[in-house]
Amino acid sequence: MKTHEQSTEAETAAAPRAGNPAAAVSPAAAGAGEDAAITVTTEGLPSWLDPVAHAARTVEPDQLSRFLPPESGAGRQSAVLVLFGEGERGPELLLMERSGSLRSHAGQPSFPGGSLDPEDGDQATTGPLRAALREAREETGLDPHGVQIFGVLPRLYIPVSGFVVTPVLGWWRSPSPVGVVDPGETARVFTVPVADLTDPANRATAVHPSGHRGPAFLVESALVWGFTAGVIDRILHFAGWERPWDAAKQVPLDWRA
Repeated sequence: MKTHEQSTEAETAAAPRAGNPAAAVSPAAAGAGEDAAITVTTEGLPSWLDPVAHAARTVEPDQLSRFLPPESGAGRQSAVLVLFGEGERGPELLLMERSGSLRSHAGQPSFPGGSLDPEDGDQATTGPLRAALREAREETGLDPHGVQIFGVLPRLYIPVSGFVVTPVLGWWRSPSPVGVVDPGETARVFTVPVADLTDPANRATAVHPSGHRGPAFLVESALVWGFTAGVIDRILHFAGWERPWDAAKQVPLDWRA
């Protein structure tokens, strides 16, 4: 995500769902301003993703975080694509790493995603699906034709930046080549096996000088923390994939983080 993915206040936060975006846009039309329909469906989903789909249907906002978006509706609407695929080592997640030359959050991993544009449509229904697929295409070269959206988590909130974030869950049904589209924004695009994310040896607590503490993952030569790590942590927990890990193991961050 371009603007807020690794906020120092990025403990996962959620707001009540505002409608079920079950009819939005076709992946092919994402970002193209077309009105073709898509169904958020679990049909044909691999069985190992069933627990994630179930969690998306049943998890309550306050089970994800104590931070809720303002009741006034204020906040910059955005979306991220939480894309599950299947690689040589089994289930995996698609992530990207921000360019080291950026002024903020340089070199930090994130989900593909960004702010909703006017052409994405209704922020309460169609907009997040369009935005997640559009941003993923723009940032990683992902072909949206191969993505099946199977769930949407409650809206999340990042108090320090005022972003309201909708995590859109996708199954990479037909994988396409991905890579860096704009080196000025993205350093690399990579996948992380779920087995590595659940490995207790790869888990830690990130500690920021501000006092913020949150889950972190040391995977693929990267430290995943903040908003991204919070979403991954909650998915692993509510899908029943989490393994006991030592939360006392700390990774210090600096003020540039």
